[in-house]
Amino acid sequence: MAAGAVSARLDAHGHAYKRTVWAIAFGIAIFAAAQIAYALSIGSAQFLKDALDWVYTVLLNAVAAFVFGRGARAERLSAYLIAAVLTVGGLQTLYDLWDKVADPRPIDPGLLGFSAASATVIAYLTAGSLTRFRHDTNPLIKATWLSARNDAIATTFSAVVTLAVRMAPIRWPEYVMDGLDAALAFQAAAATIRAARRN
Repeated sequence: MAAGAVSARLDAHGHAYKRTVWAIAFGIAIFAAAQIAYALSIGSAQFLKDALDWVYTVLLNAVAAFVFGRGARAERLSAYLIAAVLTVGGLQTLYDLWDKVADPRPIDPGLLGFSAASATVIAYLTAGSLTRFRHDTNPLIKATWLSARNDAIATTFSAVVTLAVRMAPIRWPEYVMDGLDAALAFQAAAATIRAARRN
């Protein structure tokens, strides 16, 4: 379907959603690229991992922006794809948790603080920009909203607790938070699949 045909099918609400998710995808991709470049320049594996975590958010929003308006079947299929991305993200979080337990990492307070603060700001900007779409029944819109909501919840815990927890002599609270992050990803994937099946 040509871009003009897609554009003709969207109402003002649809155009607003499409513009919003493209802006989110591009904005986060630029930030992630800068963080990856800096992480490589200083040789920080943990900071690089934090930067690469943005790939899930960029991919999710880029898929949603590209597919939205191309018909119910394409949107439903992409909602399943986004559910798969969320599931992979949850599995990757569990793997990272296992790796932390098996081989605890040294903590760099400055980089950890920057990662927590930037993730929180970006999560709230993203969720805030998608809040007006939160009651939409379209499974694709629901998927992006749930992902943004989960990021805001997870980064709130991280911003408030992570620095203190990761600097503490005990590590189990950090592991609990990672488990919560994974659970939220799986919950959002399940909700997205349910929404896709209803449409």
